[in-house]
Amino acid sequence: MTSPRKSAAPGRKPLVIGNWKMHGDVAFIESLLAGVRKGWRLRAQVQAVDVGVCPPYPYIGLVAARLAGSPLTWGSQNISDHERGAYTGEVAGSMLADLACTWALIGHSERRALFGETDVQVAAKVDQALASGVIPVICVGETLQEREAGQTEAVLGRQIDAVCARLQHAADRYVLAYEPVWAIGTGVTATPEQAQAAHRFLRNRLLAGGVFSASAARILYGGSVKPGNAAELFSQPDVDGGLIGGASLVADDFLAICRAAASVA
Repeated sequence: MTSPRKSAAPGRKPLVIGNWKMHGDVAFIESLLAGVRKGWRLRAQVQAVDVGVCPPYPYIGLVAARLAGSPLTWGSQNISDHERGAYTGEVAGSMLADLACTWALIGHSERRALFGETDVQVAAKVDQALASGVIPVICVGETLQEREAGQTEAVLGRQIDAVCARLQHAADRYVLAYEPVWAIGTGVTATPEQAQAAHRFLRNRLLAGGVFSASAARILYGGSVKPGNAAELFSQPDVDGGLIGGASLVADDFLAICRAAASVA
């Protein structure tokens, strides 16, 4: 089903970012990038969309080399909350900037759940990204238990309030990503209405927190986005694209999602 274009264009260019998580090796990444670049050249309409990929740390240099000179961008799946120092295993924002990273995912639900990342750490990581000139992609979302308990807005509000002060002077150099935890990797997707309600809440919460660039901020949806549901999700007025997991590992699927974003812009 073809979804209609947005009735009131907000002037926010659609953005699609692929989060490869801990997948891939050199051969796989070479093949995936070749497929994405070939498909991009063949389909001019996807040039209406900003597109990025976030590979595992060891492959950022490879991705940067392969995508250099193309309109495609790249970033990291995390960033240290420290500027520099004796923090074994950490990667500083300045290092990401040195590799021409555009994006840094911050506060992904897997980082929060599996590694105990707190709102305080998320805010510190946002500081480091902004100071380094890397655009933070700030992930927020509620668990199934929290949604069923009617706590969605309380959880999202707490997560957004933790970063509002950092974003008041960031112009539009940040991105939010709403990723309902119950929809990540489960095959269950929020309905377009559920996604829109959450995105509208987040935009209003930013405004209430003094972030007057909120109307220009891009808010992505992440959670089992596929070629078959992308256009309907992206057609919602406050959904500005997607943070894509599994589908970003298949060139044709990822390109189809990019085209869906362009089709409703």
